[in-house]
Amino acid sequence: MESIVQSFKFVLQALRLCLVHHIIELENTLKVISSLYMDKKPTKGEYLEVLLRSFKTVFSTKDVVLLWAEERDGTVTGRLGKYVRAGKLVRVRRGIYAKDKNYDRFELATRIYTPSYISFETVLTRAGVNFQYYNTVFVASYVTREINVDGQKISFIRMKDYVLSNIVGIDHAKGYSIATKERAFLDRIYVSKDYHFDHLDVLDWDKVFEILPIYNNKRMSKKVQEYFKYYKSTKA
Repeated sequence: MESIVQSFKFVLQALRLCLVHHIIELENTLKVISSLYMDKKPTKGEYLEVLLRSFKTVFSTKDVVLLWAEERDGTVTGRLGKYVRAGKLVRVRRGIYAKDKNYDRFELATRIYTPSYISFETVLTRAGVNFQYYNTVFVASYVTREINVDGQKISFIRMKDYVLSNIVGIDHAKGYSIATKERAFLDRIYVSKDYHFDHLDVLDWDKVFEILPIYNNKRMSKKVQEYFKYYKSTKA
């Protein structure tokens, strides 16, 4: 009975945090709408301007539906196709568009499957936890898949729903979601039984142990303790 109650609690938490994730995305989109056209739907000649003035560099069709306050998806798709043919927008992938070729590749990676966030080696290498460079962008998502988009390899790694939807240790400030180095460190341990990290000194271990409970994984907790023990031994 206790296990059933515990599982139910985790389901509720996942639903709540997933809702928070989508609210954050919606708020970011609404900021653009409110700053450009407070009380009106764009008129002819203004649709492209709405996109070009947005802080986003990559748009999904769903994003554009919100930005244009357009109820008909077909109308949006047709208008986007017109802009692509005129060279005013770039079609990166089916249902994904960019202002130009200088779009943010992290934005792209997190618009293909949502919810998702940048994590694993992409964050760990940039933070100095790992030294090996990867041209691949690693993304936590609800699917496991590797794709190549516009010459960029993107690796999606499946996480359980209650972990994926938990926003602890995830930054949303740059227009896309990206894990902190501590969250990326834990994400990698979560999906890999044995993994070598090059430099554990840069981690904030208080934050590591603060985030750890969201995974609800005994094997992982034990492994984190082993890494922490090794880290402390190097400081003795």
